[in-house]
Amino acid sequence: MAREPLTCQGVHDAVRGELDLIDAAHDRLRAIGTDLAGNAFRIELAERLEHQNRANRGLSYRMFGEIAAGPKVRDVLAGRLRLTAGEIKRRFAVAARIRPRRSLTGESLPPELPTLADAIDAGDVGDDHIAAVCKTLDKLPAAVAPADREVAERALVHHAREQDSQFVTAIGTQISDWLNPDGNFTDEDRARRRGLVLGPQGPDGMSRLSGWLDPESRAYVEAVTAAAGPGRHMPDGAEEPDRRTPEQRCHDGVKLGLKAGIESGALGQHRGLPVTVIVTTTLGELEQASGWARTGGKGRLPMRDVIRMASEAIHYLAVFEDHSERPLYLGRAKRLATADHRIICCARDRGCTKPNCFEPGYHSEVHHAVPWSQGGLTDADNLYFACGCDHSMATDGTYTTTVTEEGRIAWSNGTGPPRVNDVHHPERLVIDDDDPGG
Repeated sequence: MAREPLTCQGVHDAVRGELDLIDAAHDRLRAIGTDLAGNAFRIELAERLEHQNRANRGLSYRMFGEIAAGPKVRDVLAGRLRLTAGEIKRRFAVAARIRPRRSLTGESLPPELPTLADAIDAGDVGDDHIAAVCKTLDKLPAAVAPADREVAERALVHHAREQDSQFVTAIGTQISDWLNPDGNFTDEDRARRRGLVLGPQGPDGMSRLSGWLDPESRAYVEAVTAAAGPGRHMPDGAEEPDRRTPEQRCHDGVKLGLKAGIESGALGQHRGLPVTVIVTTTLGELEQASGWARTGGKGRLPMRDVIRMASEAIHYLAVFEDHSERPLYLGRAKRLATADHRIICCARDRGCTKPNCFEPGYHSEVHHAVPWSQGGLTDADNLYFACGCDHSMATDGTYTTTVTEEGRIAWSNGTGPPRVNDVHHPERLVIDDDDPGG
């Protein structure tokens, strides 16, 4: 006799009931001591736990595939799961490739990667295997036939079920060479792979740059590198003879090209300001020529570099009173009627003001704490930074914002008290346990 389909509430109760059983089983497992189990049993246990962890991840991808994604939902997920926006985006991307799809006419279609989807559902592969399989398939040129792509997917997943992700990556390279022995790639293939990643800034201020350049970009890099050839365009303070390595001259050439591009003014405007460098510092640090200044991105600049760059009058410089947020001076290469507001936001907020958002000032929009439609003024004390996504959610009412007595902006989604964002101000992240106000 066929079962009647469950109602929505019936599904809720059934799934929660099974999850409660799993939680109870975990509680019982944690209560069992394994001190006398022996290594052979512990290895068996580790294998089973890993399989269950992967099976759980497959169920998680199923949920991500069924969730109607949107900025609000992604924000809720990031908060509830305590995951970064990048990880939320990655999980949605994986789910989109391994879950059934629908055509434009509403017809049900199999997953883009059905073999990988089966392995994920079975708990046979982990996230590292998924990344290795997808990376190999994404690197194949568009000229590879769909049937050959399916063969490659089946082969990669077969090895992923038996080997680690490094082995899968190595096999993927051989499969790519077999399917594309002549190395033929179209402009579309190269455009899909292009990209540069600017790594985090280290304690010494240095940053790692990695990625892939398309042929045109490489031609530009080669040209500016040649301009910084031996003995030419030496860094300030460098002594003759030129002892720079080829790698250092390449670095100096790229810096020369970027600097010339900004000085030319040909890059236009970004959010109402000329594309240039915005720098924030305090009067004390500027007078002492020591310490670090902040840029409108996530970077830090040694004070000696700030002084040298400011002397060339091509940058926006905001100088603040020591230990306060009161601007004393705004230096600008050009006069713009609405530029001062953005400079103050960049200097004061440093980035998006929504709690736990790391988007820097360069990627943020100017938000009215008291909405313009409600009589909010376009004054510095009512304007604060918000990235595009968070600004939209504040505009549509998902979040409300208020200005605190200290002149900071606090955000609330209605489920808790308004909160401020400290991630762009590391000095505020250090909490004194003896301070009752901390």
